[in-house]
Amino acid sequence: AVHKMDTTKWSEDRFNEIIKETSVFIKKVGYNPKAVAFVPISGWLGDNMLEESPNMSWYKGWQKETKAGVVKGKTLLDAIDAIESPVRPSEKPLRLPLQDVYKIGGIGTVPVGRVETGIIKAGMVVTFAPTNVTVE
Repeated sequence: AVHKMDTTKWSEDRFNEIIKETSVFIKKVGYNPKAVAFVPISGWLGDNMLEESPNMSWYKGWQKETKAGVVKGKTLLDAIDAIESPVRPSEKPLRLPLQDVYKIGGIGTVPVGRVETGIIKAGMVVTFAPTNVTVE
C-alpha cells in the first residue's frame, strides 16, 4: 500500500515515483516487483481500502503475477485477499520451537509455540530437545 495519498493531493506522479523507487529495492532483496500489488490508499479517509476511491480516478487498479497466473484488483482488501497462502510442510517431522510455557491450575504445564513443520494432534506423544523430555 502506498499510504497517505491524501497528503500529496492524490498525485499520480508521486504514486508512480514511489512504485519506481520501491521496485528497485524489491529487486535488490530478491523479489519480483511484478509479483507485488501497489495500491494507493489513504487510511485516514479510507480511500481504496475497501472500496474504489473517487479521489483517484486515474488509478485503474493493480495487477500482479502469481503461480496461478495474473491476478487483478482495485483495493487494498483485494490485494490482501489475493495473497497466496504458503504451503505447509506437513509431511515432514514435527518441529515446534517453544515460545513460552504456562502452568495452568487444573490443567498442568502447557507449552506454547508455532508448528513450523509436521502436524500435532491432541494426545500425541512428543519429545522436547535438547532436554529429551517426553510428554503427551
